[in-house]
Amino acid sequence: MNLPRETIYAALFARLAAIPTLVTTSRKLRHWSDVQPAEQPALFQAQKNQRGVVTTPGAPTKWTLPADVYLYAWAPDDQLPSSIINSLLDAVEAALVPDNPMTGKCTLGGLVEHVYLDGEIETDGGVLGNQAIAIIPINIVTT
Repeated sequence: MNLPRETIYAALFARLAAIPTLVTTSRKLRHWSDVQPAEQPALFQAQKNQRGVVTTPGAPTKWTLPADVYLYAWAPDDQLPSSIINSLLDAVEAALVPDNPMTGKCTLGGLVEHVYLDGEIETDGGVLGNQAIAIIPINIVTT
């Protein structure tokens, strides 16, 4: 890996934390019940288990650095929580739009090979209340 993991995770967080509608952002995960309505919409980034693969003997290890992004949105009684969380999901996806036109990959400005949403997004759109939650799995593949 050419860059320290911290540099890579920090770059991902900086890109996501720049979403304009967010009130609270952190790399230290908090449970939604500990995030007051006035602190929302909120985004938290949490690291997961990392996986290394050597594709060619003697070649450097290529790493997949996964992260979960937690989104919390509190909706007033006159708004749908799912509507707010859907807008936030779209904003996260837009933040990871490909920045390398040659490959069609998001590289965090050339820091990594690819950053992408990977897998099922867990959601609770506030069906039984005002709180909406989404957990987005993201993979980062190093160069």
